[in-house]
Amino acid sequence: MMGSNVRAGFVTLIGLALLAVSGCGGRMPDDLGITGGEFRPCPSSPNCVSSFATDEQHRIAALAIEGAPGDAWQALELDLESRSRVEIEKRSKGYLHAVFTTKLMRYRDDVEFHLNETTGEIAVRSASRVGYGDMDANRDRVESIRAALVERGVVGALTDD
Repeated sequence: MMGSNVRAGFVTLIGLALLAVSGCGGRMPDDLGITGGEFRPCPSSPNCVSSFATDEQHRIAALAIEGAPGDAWQALELDLESRSRVEIEKRSKGYLHAVFTTKLMRYRDDVEFHLNETTGEIAVRSASRVGYGDMDANRDRVESIRAALVERGVVGALTDD
């Protein structure tokens, strides 16, 4: 009888440890930001999208600004601030880093934005901190942000050219 109590306690301890590890969402990367005018490249795993990526798996269109760049940037900030489970980690002129935390598993994903007034675009990169695949969560997140900004009339919708 004593052996089963010890085993049950051990299983509970292992379960709590796994829950704690999975819930932490990983460490924030230390190489986020813009270098040479671009975000760091996506890893080979399919859990990242970037408007600077050249391969189809990771490539996502930048947010094409319609109107004044400052208005689009302000609308982006307001949209992010209105979403649940989003923390803006860093704000500087033309750069924003937000952390999205998933509801169920509490995974933390890093999303970066870079305002390029010259090209009339907001570049974007969204990447999971842990895991290999993301079931298109990063792509869906960016498209959700795009849709909200299209609705506000500050960025253009994607076309099937």
